[in-house]
Amino acid sequence: MSDPNIQNLLARRRRVLGSGAPLFYDTPLHLVRGEGVWVEDAAGRRYLDCYNNVPHVGHCHPQVVAAIARQAAQLNIHTRYLHETVVELAERLLATMAEPLSAVTFCCTGTEANELAIRIARFASGNAGIIVSDFSYHGNSATLAGATTALPAPEALAPYARAVALPDAASGSDGAAELDRLSQAIASLQAQGFGVAALLVDTLFTTEGLLELPAGWLQAAAERVRSAGGFLIADEVQPGFGRTGEAMWGFQSHGVAPDFVTTGKPMGNGHPISAMATSRELLDRFGAAALYFNTFGGNPVSCAAALAVLEVIEREGLIGNAAAVGGHVQTRLAALAGRHRQVARPRGKGLFFGLELVDPETGRPDGDAARRIVNRMYEEGVLISRIGPHGNVLKMRPPMPITASEADIAIDRLDAILGEPA
Repeated sequence: MSDPNIQNLLARRRRVLGSGAPLFYDTPLHLVRGEGVWVEDAAGRRYLDCYNNVPHVGHCHPQVVAAIARQAAQLNIHTRYLHETVVELAERLLATMAEPLSAVTFCCTGTEANELAIRIARFASGNAGIIVSDFSYHGNSATLAGATTALPAPEALAPYARAVALPDAASGSDGAAELDRLSQAIASLQAQGFGVAALLVDTLFTTEGLLELPAGWLQAAAERVRSAGGFLIADEVQPGFGRTGEAMWGFQSHGVAPDFVTTGKPMGNGHPISAMATSRELLDRFGAAALYFNTFGGNPVSCAAALAVLEVIEREGLIGNAAAVGGHVQTRLAALAGRHRQVARPRGKGLFFGLELVDPETGRPDGDAARRIVNRMYEEGVLISRIGPHGNVLKMRPPMPITASEADIAIDRLDAILGEPA
């Protein structure tokens, strides 16, 4: 890292934010602007953004920017006043869902939305136990830190949490053993007096490495949890708003009706807004027992941004684009798997896709190769990341308007880098 300006900014950052505040890439990237699926650094170099899902409809989309500016110039106020934009957003959002999802509360982040869903599930069930996958992340609150299995943290898995392995049909699992382990986790929570409040899952199983669940598995899991008095929480922070190309929500691909749905900042194109949807009956019962409000969650400016995002998704046909471009990408990734021995298989669907990398001699997961490729892609002007328990699945989730020709830029460069000597 030879640029003195970056070195100076990095030193200042460490002084005020601490050395533990993480940054991407071996050489930190100083971004200053973005447009569509492209971002630009302080030196004027452009990068194809195949990583950042938060600018869901594209960096600085003009319609979203205009909606934010227009509402900010008119009014932004505490959420305990009436405002048309807030109600309209709730109506529009719930119209994309079905029973039992009939009421919504707005928050600021996915963490807050998941925390609220757990709080209501605990209240309604009378239980405290939470079940998550054995490599997952759902937020940074104290409760969620105790149920986080994918990130290093000083907190151990909390007594009220159980982590279970999930099946991967792409690796040959039929899911029977994993359902048995889920039942064992339920019995363990009951035996220790916690009971089961909720099963909390990301419906694309992204942190886990973009697993492919056997058909019907999530429905069967939800039935076991509900039989124990608990609820299913579908974390849609990453798969939601059409990213899979199959439907508006990831849970729809599994044929399951969750009891709670949570979203994150992609719904506002990066503006701080999220949502927790559930049944009107559950939300009213909780509201009668607890005075809950979120001062900033669902403020008029954030709601204006989210309304604009919904309108752009519909007007620009972005779910169809995710299906079309995603299908094109999967075809190209499959060709890479046939050409490069270190590629085990493509992963994902729609505009959340990846490549699973292994040691070509042993077949073992190769996280070091993934790390090298992520940094080489950065050097070649394409931003990606990596996920999975071994860090060996390349992770790509570009803004939704990406075109097939732009996706080809990323895959062509990935093809060339895979062909380089290790």
